[in-house]
Amino acid sequence: MRVAIVDDEELARKIVREYLADSEDVEIVAECANGFEAVKVVTDLKPDLLLLDIQMPRLDGFEVLDLVGREVDVIFITAFDKYALRAFEVHAVDYLLKPFTAERLREALGRARDRMKAPTTLPVSDLTTAARAPGTHLERVAIRDGANVHVVPVSKIDYVEAQDDYVCVHTEGKSLLKQQTLADIATMLNPAQFVRIHRSYVLNIDRLARLELYAKDSHAAILRDGTRLPVSRSGYARLNTVLK
Repeated sequence: MRVAIVDDEELARKIVREYLADSEDVEIVAECANGFEAVKVVTDLKPDLLLLDIQMPRLDGFEVLDLVGREVDVIFITAFDKYALRAFEVHAVDYLLKPFTAERLREALGRARDRMKAPTTLPVSDLTTAARAPGTHLERVAIRDGANVHVVPVSKIDYVEAQDDYVCVHTEGKSLLKQQTLADIATMLNPAQFVRIHRSYVLNIDRLARLELYAKDSHAAILRDGTRLPVSRSGYARLNTVLK
């Protein structure tokens, strides 16, 4: 089993490394001090398992999971049970609450081996949704582009467009693809700020310049940069509710 350790604390990584030394079937392929390194390691080295801290600078553990969770199993290692317990409830492989013992780590590795024998799709969108406190919304969106990661504050998003199993996030003249459905990302954004105006579009209402009627019961949203987006009948009703 090829393992990568992800923790911003060097001492924490050292402890995990020492505990893993007793597991003959485990190979440590990388140690990462932040989430960006973790994403690159998954891309380049394709480990079987991440031992992943949650609270880290730059990218936190849930953002890493959002970016790589469909490709690698994850065991959370954290000092904050308020995050890890909620992740465990939606079937992360396991979580270890610091400080943990070598025996507890072996138990978690056993669960990971069982998962690998009978692989299942990790419900990444469910897990990242459960990680947020009730009533809170996304403040930024992490988008993977190969080994690179773009972290986009939601205030910088112009609109989000559905493209098959992806969404295209339009921001500051760039278009970034993320493997997620429009329905999923729409539920994570603040509904007072982002409105689903069409089955294929979610709009940041700060970017709206005006609405135009171009046919009976058909409207278009004209953005401040001149972009023109279709507005469905139900989308028009949602817009009117928010703009009142």
